[in-house]
Amino acid sequence: MLANEHPVLDCPPDRVPEPEELLRAALRWHFDPRTGSPFWLRRARSLDFDPVRDVHTFDDLRLFPNVVDELRETRVEDLVPRGYGDSSGRVRVYESGGTTGAPKRVVFTDDWLERSVAWSLRNMSERGHPEGLNWLALAPAGPHMFGEIIARQARARGGLLFTVDFDPRWVKKCVAQGRTEEAARYTEHLLEQAGHVLATQDVGVLVATPPLLERIARDARLTALVNKNVRLIRWSGAHMDPDTRDLLRDEVFPEVELSGGYGSTMILGGVDERPDTEGVSVFDPFSPYMSFRVVDPETGAEVPYGERGQVVMNHVSKTMLLVNNLERDTALRVRSREGQVGDSLGDVEPLASFGGRAAIEGVY
Repeated sequence: MLANEHPVLDCPPDRVPEPEELLRAALRWHFDPRTGSPFWLRRARSLDFDPVRDVHTFDDLRLFPNVVDELRETRVEDLVPRGYGDSSGRVRVYESGGTTGAPKRVVFTDDWLERSVAWSLRNMSERGHPEGLNWLALAPAGPHMFGEIIARQARARGGLLFTVDFDPRWVKKCVAQGRTEEAARYTEHLLEQAGHVLATQDVGVLVATPPLLERIARDARLTALVNKNVRLIRWSGAHMDPDTRDLLRDEVFPEVELSGGYGSTMILGGVDERPDTEGVSVFDPFSPYMSFRVVDPETGAEVPYGERGQVVMNHVSKTMLLVNNLERDTALRVRSREGQVGDSLGDVEPLASFGGRAAIEGVY
């Protein structure tokens, strides 16, 4: 590996760098022929600006084209920055859920996984989430980042992790083709696995997608098992509207803490629901590595605070540069916390269609 010329990129996981300092260091890293990825070094030739010279603030990231659709076909080796040297043992490949077509692929380096998981663990500690409990994850693993992150979180919090066989793309395909009965049978298959674990093992933390939580809520036996044993439910992976959130929290699982998350492969991770919020769920980014804008999709301008717009995502780190990505979600624009880059997101909802394709959530 090359000697590190940008210490800010390797700052300890418990330190939050100054945003513009991180941005400048990341741009130098990704567009230096010695350290940048073949993808960005090649792509730079088609840009009508100089990323190192002309990008000074996070607002300037809107100069970049949205390249995420190119990740459906790009060789993953071309996404790894050259500065990592022989990276075969330190890089993992993850894919998007395939909600809007063929999956997109990104690379996770060990240093990014360590940093993002450490941040999530700090959030759990600040919220007083229980430790020393076993986890059950009703969430996809395999090519999805979700499984790896959950596994690291469970171990770090002192618990064992139970999982189920979970293929969200099969359900999406069934829904898209009108095979709703088959999709329902697959959901029953997931819940049957979950029920056996809940009935026979000590599970204190349940990680589940909102569609599966809603399905559990309609099953008296499963609901009773969750209320008897589980102390914390962490939901993520799909949209949850405010009425459903209130119903699950106040009536279905009244003795269980409910904590939400919002994630995307295109920001290489997820963010946690702001604690103690009433009404809509609010999500704050892992700033400055992840940042959001909420915009009018026709003009690209930010909508007023409290208004709904489409989400634009940025990821800026040593591992990857993915910026100015107009996502398939809409959200209310919420004022960010002090020192945070960009916007926070309220009441995130998926678009019915995106890029000319129906956006199908299914169970994830």
